Amino acid sequence: MEQNCQNCNTLILNNFCDNCGQKKFKKIDRKYIWDEIQYTFLHTNKGFLYSVKNIIKNPGKTARSFIDGNRVNHYKPILLVFVLTGISTFISVKIIGFEKIMSTLYAKETLNSEYMNDVMTSLKSYNSILMLLLIPVFALSTKLAFRKWGNNYYEHVVINAYIVCVYTLFSIIIISPLLYLFKNNMDYFKMISSLTILCVPFILVWFFRGFYPTRPLKNIIGRVLLTLTFLFILFLLLMLLAVLGGVVYAIIAGPESLEYFKPKQ
Repeated sequence: MEQNCQNCNTLILNNFCDNCGQKKFKKIDRKYIWDEIQYTFLHTNKGFLYSVKNIIKNPGKTARSFIDGNRVNHYKPILLVFVLTGISTFISVKIIGFEKIMSTLYAKETLNSEYMNDVMTSLKSYNSILMLLLIPVFALSTKLAFRKWGNNYYEHVVINAYIVCVYTLFSIIIISPLLYLFKNNMDYFKMISSLTILCVPFILVWFFRGFYPTRPLKNIIGRVLLTLTFLFILFLLLMLLAVLGGVVYAIIAGPESLEYFKPKQ
């Protein structure tokens, strides 16, 4: 049955408009909803699971393929990292109860102020969200470290979206089950919660080894170490800004609020 495009009124000869790309009109019913679910999330040759499967197999190669233009079957990386971050945060906060556990754990530390306890609790509990928000910063670090290897800053934003996807999938698949299993053992819980950060250098080497397959491994390791150096410096600056921001707020709010920042006795 012939049909004109609902967007630009061009005659549609196939499933999509040749002029603007609008999909051929289909009445929204039960079959339409099921098709959308299937092709957006469940289809193993396209969409969410397809991208997740390829990221798990070879994240660097998957990112390279997307940047080089092979995009039709892939879930958009920025959207993908948002979805995975939501899943990871839900597991962390609602299922594991990470925020409550870390708050109790840091409250036992005698050298920290109440303010620093709250900061560290938030950073640990909402780690996936923090990683998402820091993608532009990560992109700056990798762009500086790999500046002569042929990708612009915006491509590095996509690269780091994929890296955060790898990091988040690692947290969901491996770290979260272990945290849930040992959530009543503070020593093991604290040790396991640090594993994701300790694994970052290995994730980066694995990723860039796949992204730059023709580059020598020693060169990739060197660039990754340079990236981590930039990130460490930026992290210190961000922490300093967070502390200074809290102190300025306390001064404006009143002298009594400074007690919040003093080390516990």
